[in-house]
Amino acid sequence: MGRIDVFVAPRPNPALINVMTIVNRVVMLRGVPGFRDLLPFNWLAGLRGVSNVRHIDFPAADRQRLQACCGGGQATFITPNHPEFFTDWMIDKEIVSRVSPLAASWATHGVVNGLGRLMQKFWLANNLIAQIPGNTEAAKAHSVDWALKGHGVLLHPEGAVGWHSNYVGPLLPGAVEMGLEALKRGRETNQDFRVWVAPVVWKLAFTGNVERALARECAYVEKSLKTASAANGSLPERVYRIYSTLLSRDEQACGLAAAEGASYADRQQGVLAVLGRELAAAIAAEPGLDMAELPRRSRRWLRDGKADADEQKRVRKLTETIQRIQRVGPWAFANQTITQEEIAEHLKRIRNDYCKGTLRDTINRFVPQPAGPRCANIRVPEPLGLHDYEGSVDEALAELRSRMQEAVTGIVGELEAAGGFISYPNPFYHR
Repeated sequence: MGRIDVFVAPRPNPALINVMTIVNRVVMLRGVPGFRDLLPFNWLAGLRGVSNVRHIDFPAADRQRLQACCGGGQATFITPNHPEFFTDWMIDKEIVSRVSPLAASWATHGVVNGLGRLMQKFWLANNLIAQIPGNTEAAKAHSVDWALKGHGVLLHPEGAVGWHSNYVGPLLPGAVEMGLEALKRGRETNQDFRVWVAPVVWKLAFTGNVERALARECAYVEKSLKTASAANGSLPERVYRIYSTLLSRDEQACGLAAAEGASYADRQQGVLAVLGRELAAAIAAEPGLDMAELPRRSRRWLRDGKADADEQKRVRKLTETIQRIQRVGPWAFANQTITQEEIAEHLKRIRNDYCKGTLRDTINRFVPQPAGPRCANIRVPEPLGLHDYEGSVDEALAELRSRMQEAVTGIVGELEAAGGFISYPNPFYHR
C-alpha cells in the first residue's frame, strides 16, 4: 500500500458521516448493552466498546457554549486537548456530531494517506484533512475555505499525543493563524464577520478499580522490554522501575553513570544535555539552543536534505531519542500522588514508544485498549473571539492554553472532590 503524501481535498459524504457517527457511538465508545459486561462477549472490543467509554458527561451549558460559535455567518476552529490516541477521534466525532456535523478534522497523513487509495477515499469521505509535515499550506487553505462556509474545522493544537490528560502541552499556532486568515477574508465582505477558536477539553476517568488489568499490562511491558520484574512492588513502583531501566540504557549509550540517589528528573536532564550537544553540533545549530526548539530545528535540517544518507540517519535517530526521553515531562514529577489513570497513561506511552515489532504492539499503537470502563468528562472553556482579539499569535496561544489548562484542572478537582480517583504515592516525585 503506497503512501500518498500530497494534499487531496476531502470530499465529505453526509450519509457516510451519519453512519460513522452511529458506529462510533455504539461500537467504538459505549459498546452494546447486554453484551459489554457479559463473558465471553466483553472480550470482543466491538461489543465492549473499543474505547470503553460508558458515560459521557457533557453539560448542556458547555454544549450550548460550543454550539453558539458554530454555524453559518462565522468561522470556527475547534481545538480539543490531545491526551489519548484513537479515543481522541472517537470523542471528537461525538462532540462535533452534536454541534457541527460537517466539521472537517485534521489527522496525521499516516492515517489519511498511508493506508492505500481505498482507505484514503474512506477518510476523505469522512471529511478528514491530511496533515503533511513540511507541506501544510494546501491543507490550511482548504481549512479556511471550509470554515468560511460555517462548517467548522477541528484540529489538536498540542500536536502529537502526549498521554498526559492532566496537563495541556505547548500549543502549535495553526488554528490561530488560520483563524486570522479567515477573519481577513470574511471582513472583505462583512465588517462584522466573527471568527472563533473554540477550545474543548476532556478527561477520562475509570468507573472502578482496574488495578488487576493494569498489573497484567505492566507484566506484558516488563517481559517485552526485558526489564527486571518487580511483581511484589506497587503498580507505580513497577512503572517507575521500567522507566528507570530504560533511562539507564540511554545513560549507558551516552557514557553516563547516574549519581547515587539522583532523581529521575536530574538523570533525564543529564542525558538530554549530552544528546542535545551532539545534535546541535551535527546540524551546526547555535550553542545554547533551547531543548524544545532543537528538535524543530533538526526536522527543518532533515527536510533540507543537504547531508548524506548516513548523517541524516544519525540526526534523525538523535532527534527521535531526544523527543522520546522528553515525553516524560515535568508534569510527571509535580505531585506526591499518582492516580490509576496516570499509571495507565504511563503504560500506554511506554508501549507506544518502546514496544515494537509484533502484531499485538502494532494494533495497540493504533487502537490502544483501556484497562476498564471509563467516563469522559467534557468541558468547553470560553471561546477565543479573534474578531475582538488585539494581541499577537503567541499571546493568543498563551490565552488559549491557559483556558484549556484551567478547565482540565477544574475537571480533576471535581473528580477528586467526589472521590473519583484511586491514588498511590508517586515514585517520580522528588523534592
